[in-house]
Formats: sequence, structure tokens, C-alpha cells
Amino acid sequence: MVAAVSLSACGGGDGGGGSTTIRVTLANHVWTDNVKKALPEFEKQTGLKVEVTQLGEDQLSDQYNVKLNAGSSDIDVMMYRPLQEGRLFARNKYLADLSAQVKSNAGWNFGDFQAGPMEATTYEGKPVGIPIITEQEVLYYRKDLLDKAGLSAPPKTLDELKAAAAKIKAAEPDVAGFVARTGKSAAVTQFSSFLYSFGGDFVDGGGKAAVNSDAAKQAYAFYGALIKDSGPANVSTDMGWPEAMAIFTQGKAAFYTEANSLYKNATDPAKSKVADQVGFAPFPAGPAGSKPYNIPSWALGINAGSENTANAWKFIEWATGKEQTLAQQKSGVPGARTSVWADPEGTAGFPEDLVAAIEASTKTGVGHDRPQVIKVAEAREVVGQPLVDAITGKDAAAAADTANTAFQAFLDDEAR
Repeated sequence: MVAAVSLSACGGGDGGGGSTTIRVTLANHVWTDNVKKALPEFEKQTGLKVEVTQLGEDQLSDQYNVKLNAGSSDIDVMMYRPLQEGRLFARNKYLADLSAQVKSNAGWNFGDFQAGPMEATTYEGKPVGIPIITEQEVLYYRKDLLDKAGLSAPPKTLDELKAAAAKIKAAEPDVAGFVARTGKSAAVTQFSSFLYSFGGDFVDGGGKAAVNSDAAKQAYAFYGALIKDSGPANVSTDMGWPEAMAIFTQGKAAFYTEANSLYKNATDPAKSKVADQVGFAPFPAGPAGSKPYNIPSWALGINAGSENTANAWKFIEWATGKEQTLAQQKSGVPGARTSVWADPEGTAGFPEDLVAAIEASTKTGVGHDRPQVIKVAEAREVVGQPLVDAITGKDAAAAADTANTAFQAFLDDEAR
């Protein structure tokens, strides 16, 4: 973890905390490294000065907790996780309403941003953040194992996935037909795409717990059975992505549903024994169609306590404009703008079949991959329990009923 870094590139400004100095707090990320290299260009264009504080995720959260709670004005622009702390920040009015700013420059084109990521950075109908890095869930698969099994194409539906996984496991005793996260909390995000594709969600349209709807019960049972029946032998119920990815990259699984942002772990020969055999496909359709999540893992917002909001927006407008988004995507950072995915320059660095899978995900994707609540970690523990029960062969429907009661009590408590 990197300690705070102060960066002041050459440019205009008064050298202090005045209106021509924009104080930006960013997380350790490739996106941050890229934007720092481009800062001299922004400063030259605007005559403004940017001071960057760069922190690891835990340090970032600690700083926000202290400074935002105190109403501090010494942060202008903040990089935050919309699905982790976004609702807390918005409810506590830490994030400025950007409704006027997003309409102020037609050339910047607010309408270019994908619907899913914008859903996650909108609160009570108002945009409070601009997504900068996205993720979608896709299907990873082994081309050689499909060929050997006589399967001409990757499965397009969840039923086809189930049948193909069972067929390959039966023919290849040392290979799992399917692998995915199994940990109670870790699995929730990847399970979400199954839930949506069965027609469910964590919360219904009226704000009530919905993890025991018929659709949710079917999704829990399906996910659990897929791992129980076609997963690795003696599978544990505490796997996150590193453990599941390791099984896949060691050649021990045919199919794997996971975030596209992790794809290089599977295609890099230094990390994967099956790098040359990995293919990607859109998330398979369930009864409600293919509805994978399409989320922003990070976004930029303006501290509502900032006294420099006009210049803070100038920075965000530049950092999230098409030019910078395209440059970021060319370096491997997936952007939230539709236009960069339609631009050959924006897709050249990604495998062609992954690009196709991502494009499909952005059209039908859902803008959250976990319950949209204040205490996200606690909620994931509650709604993740039926996954563990289903994987271990327990009654998924009964587990969903129990979880729904607990989740509703959780929601009621948060609403107080």
C-alpha cells in the first residue's frame, strides 16, 4: 500500500489552497497512474493546478470517514466506490448534486455514459458521481474442452451451461465442469447476475427484501447445484476470486463466471497454464434473459463541502471526457462511455470475443452487483448464506426464507 503522495505539476495557480488549486483524492489504481501522467496537459489547458493525494483503499476510506464526517473543505474531487460507500456518502450529503454540471457542456455528452454504471452513481434521481472504471460479469471457458466434448459454441443459456458442465465433468474426471466463487460474502457479486437473469433482485420495487421470491429461490438453487454437481471435488465454501481463478487457470475447470476486469489472469501465459485456450462469452441467459451486472467499480464525485466546485467540475469533465476515457481504455482500463467501445482504438487491446461479451453486457446489464444499502458488508453476509446452504446440499428455498426475514430486519434498521 502506497502512502499519500502529493503531486503538483507545473501550471497556473497560486501555489496554495485557493480557487485555482484543485485538491483531488484518488485511490491506488492504474487509472490514477494514467491520469497523473496526463495532468500537465490539463494544467496547461486551464491554468489550474492539481494537487493529488493518492492512497490505498483502506487509507482512503479512513480519510473520507474523518474528513467528510467533519465537513472538511480540503478535498475538492474524490474517487470513491459507488457500490461500496456511494449510498452512505449520498445519504449523508457528502457528494454534491451534479445535475447542472452534467448538462453544461453538450460536447462532453452526458448521454454517452452507459445506463448501468450511471444507475449506481445516481441518488434519488440526481447524478452524484461520474463512473470512471467499469466491470461486467462474463463467461470464461476452455475452447479445447468444448471441442473435445463436441460442443460447437459456448452455452447461450443457463440450462445449456448446466448441461455442458455436467457433460464435461462426466468425461473428464479430473476437471470440474464449472467453478465460481463460493464464499458467503465473496460470491454475492457474481451470483447477482444469476439472480437478475432468473428475474429477481435483492430488493423489490417497493424497497422490501426480495431474496425469497420465486425467482431468487430458483437462482440460489441453480447456482448451488451447478457448483455442487459440476464443481471441483471437495469444493470449499470460502472461495473468493483468487481461489476460483486459480482452479480455472491451472486447467481444472471448463467454465467460470467472473468479472471481466480479471481476464488477464486467465490469458497471461505467466499466470495461466491454459492461456491459449481461454475464450469469453456473454453471460448465459436465464428465464428473464441475459442480465449480468454492468457496474462502476470507481467514480469521481465532488465533495459537497468543497469551496471550489466550479474548478473541481473542470477536472472531472476533463478526466471523464472521451479523450481521456479512450486513453485509459487503450491502457486496459474499461470505461463507462458507449463511444469508446464503438471505437476500434478502444477495443484493440482486448480479446475480440471479450469485447463482444462486454458489448452484450452493457446493453442488458444491471447497475449493481450487491444490495444497494449503507452497510454493504453486513448485507452481503445475510444474502450470501443461502448460497453456502445450496452449495452444501441444504434446502435453498428454506435458506432463502430465513435470509429474507433477516434482510428485511436489516433494511428496516437502516431506514430508521
